[in-house]
Amino acid sequence: MATSTPQPTVKAAGGGSFLIEESRAEDIFTREDFTDEQRQIAKTTTDFVVNEVLPAAAEIEAKNFAITRALLRKTGELGLMAVDVPETYGGLGMDKVTSAVVAESISQLASFSVAFSAHTGIGTLPIVWYGTPAQKEKYLPRLATGEWIGAYALSESSSGSDALNCRTRAVLSPDGKHYILNGEKMWITNSGFADLFTVFAKIDGEKFSAFLIERGTPGFSPGPEEHKLGIRGSSTCPLVLADCRVPVENLLGEAGKGHYIAFNILNIGRFKLGAACVGGARNSLQQGIQYAKERKAFGKSICEFGLIQEKLAECAAGIFAGESLTYRTIGMIDAALTGIDSSAGGASREIQKRIEEYAVECSIAKVWCSEMLDMVVDHVVQIYGGYGYVEEYPAERAYRDSRINRIFEGTNEINRLIITGWLMKRAMAGQLPLLPAIEHIMDEVLSGPAADQHAGPRKLLAATKKLSLFAAGAASQKYMQALAEQQEIMAALADCISEVYAMESAILRAEKLGTNRQASAIAEYYAARSIEKVELAARKVIAAVAEGDMLRTQMAIVRRLAKHEPANTIALGREIATHVIAAGRYAL
Repeated sequence: MATSTPQPTVKAAGGGSFLIEESRAEDIFTREDFTDEQRQIAKTTTDFVVNEVLPAAAEIEAKNFAITRALLRKTGELGLMAVDVPETYGGLGMDKVTSAVVAESISQLASFSVAFSAHTGIGTLPIVWYGTPAQKEKYLPRLATGEWIGAYALSESSSGSDALNCRTRAVLSPDGKHYILNGEKMWITNSGFADLFTVFAKIDGEKFSAFLIERGTPGFSPGPEEHKLGIRGSSTCPLVLADCRVPVENLLGEAGKGHYIAFNILNIGRFKLGAACVGGARNSLQQGIQYAKERKAFGKSICEFGLIQEKLAECAAGIFAGESLTYRTIGMIDAALTGIDSSAGGASREIQKRIEEYAVECSIAKVWCSEMLDMVVDHVVQIYGGYGYVEEYPAERAYRDSRINRIFEGTNEINRLIITGWLMKRAMAGQLPLLPAIEHIMDEVLSGPAADQHAGPRKLLAATKKLSLFAAGAASQKYMQALAEQQEIMAALADCISEVYAMESAILRAEKLGTNRQASAIAEYYAARSIEKVELAARKVIAAVAEGDMLRTQMAIVRRLAKHEPANTIALGREIATHVIAAGRYAL
């Protein structure tokens, strides 16, 4: 399946098991485990962006789609579009880490990155996974080279997050040779210049299905370009289907099974979006550091001021944790996919099943990294001061471009519900021993404090896991099966769960790096700040599910579980900032 794979020691742990199991540093995949081939692909991609994309940024942002199209074709010539396409159909059939490396490395100009990622992800993968041999033979070689550009049309004006409530309809023609589609799609990336669209509609108003529609098909037309807050250089148009006649052989997958295509594709999109956000954050931080070193105030560079250093430290710690949780997730996915013969019958379904195992981790990567990027670009605007608000400087565009990531690939609100809901669903089905772990924590806290065998960041990690499980247990006891209807509580629990994953991933990576002082300082710094977020979220949950004496008792337990000696985050922050300032960029 892949030409380069994670280290053999990487463990394909069960999805969500991080919350109830203690992991080892040697079991996870990190950026430091990249193969030489993956490093070369990252360099090739970065060089292309620096030498070809960034010089054309003004034209791309002005919606000169001829330039965008030509640059996309060049990524095809470099093989960057072919990473996820099987070799049988002109692709490279590489692993998911390599796919994420490309997504991260191409992210310096968001408008171009969005066009590229929409094509290689949601524009191509539905055919890779669900296409018939004839569909794959016809379309994948063109998509792999950039001769054709792909797009994905799921959203509608009345059904964004509620995708299955689409109004677009399809009926079979009297002669049985075509499906006739009517409806309108909204916010479709690449729609102004794409050649092939995966479009979702309900056959006879009931069977949610997907169709492959080529540009120029009678009855199919893109609407005008949207004028957007950010990613202004990407194409975003509505699509109008008016008695659009689609050949029956262009039905993608099975009639009535379109939801498998719609939702399984999103897991890949979510971890790749996480990687892209990490790349964008790294680029913005570098710009912020360079400006802070050059800008003088009160007789010295502003990078010498403590409050600027605090911002730089928060950015560096966020990037480190984001890298750690994203590549940990993708490493587990690649380990789980090891041994699958992609050419065998039923391979696509098995691949999707194994990726779906990590739906929680994929959603965490999407939510956590998109919000981390928002924090970074906000800090960088502040570092630039007034210049950060001016279009001629890079901070302004990065700030606007970042905002869409919390909406892409399922809103962060929807993904928070997925994180908690999916874990609870697996627990109820007996696929994850979450309920026994919650019962154990409930028994432990009621019987008094247990001896703590951990020290430093590991001690804080153990506390955050207990806090999260205790809050989940209290919420489950209160609402039982109706917990899913309590969205605020579900989201607060998702924040606890996500922080556990981010903190543990950062700590494990730092341990794996051994004597790297910057990594260990960041892990300690991040853990100290993370437990405060978890405690706050746990308090929110307990206050919503208990009252009176029970509330006082449970809040006392929260305080006991969260009790710790605070780290000197000011000193750690200065140490982290000094390191990145000296390097002129995010660096370990």
